[in-house]
Amino acid sequence: MSVLLEVNGINVTFDGFKAINNLSLSISNNELRAIIGPNGAGKTTFMDIVTGKTKPDSGTILWGQKNSSLLRMNEAQIVELGISRKFQKPTLIETQSVFENLLLSLKKSRNPIATLFYKMSPDDEKEITNIAVEVNLIENIGSLAGQLSHGQKQWLEIGMLLAQKPNLLLIDEPAAGMTSLERKKTVKLLKKLSKNQSIVVVEHDMEFVKSLECRVTVLHEGTVIAEGSLDHVSQNEKVIDVYLGR
Repeated sequence: MSVLLEVNGINVTFDGFKAINNLSLSISNNELRAIIGPNGAGKTTFMDIVTGKTKPDSGTILWGQKNSSLLRMNEAQIVELGISRKFQKPTLIETQSVFENLLLSLKKSRNPIATLFYKMSPDDEKEITNIAVEVNLIENIGSLAGQLSHGQKQWLEIGMLLAQKPNLLLIDEPAAGMTSLERKKTVKLLKKLSKNQSIVVVEHDMEFVKSLECRVTVLHEGTVIAEGSLDHVSQNEKVIDVYLGR
């Protein structure tokens, strides 16, 4: 399986605090990966670096077959490249319908003139419908986003990112606040989506991570301390000491 994202020797310091310490990891094409670790382990900072929000002090981040350097790009360029991020708190427009939120998210020209004269095509409508089906919201497609449950809002935001046709999805704590049924549907959704794009999930809920049945990376003090299946990393002495407990 070819490598999509390669992070090598990344270091980040904030006011003398080493948030990321010689961090190296790689994500393959069409891979589902979970990143876990205690608070302050560097999980959020890792996503900030990949999306261009934070520039590291040193190291490299290479993307795709051309080994393009993400560190030479701004946030907008990185999005255009195919990297999308979903924050823990949904950032949708609650006064717009599910359909309208998805329509606004379609990957279209951002040229002001093109935007001004844009008219929805049958292909656009079909694409929106397909996304709504994929994220379990086809029955709610006409509902206002503000009327959705917390879990449904998370699905809508994932759908909005899918409308951008990403190659890599970074998803922050998708299981938080979900019902048991929503969590099961989310696991199924993420597994299905990973057949067409790479997905990195940052999550604290170990039962949810276990359900994903994917490779797990454990961060502590800004570096990788273990990697492998959840069963494998759960037996690592350092992981037990700093995160899982005895």
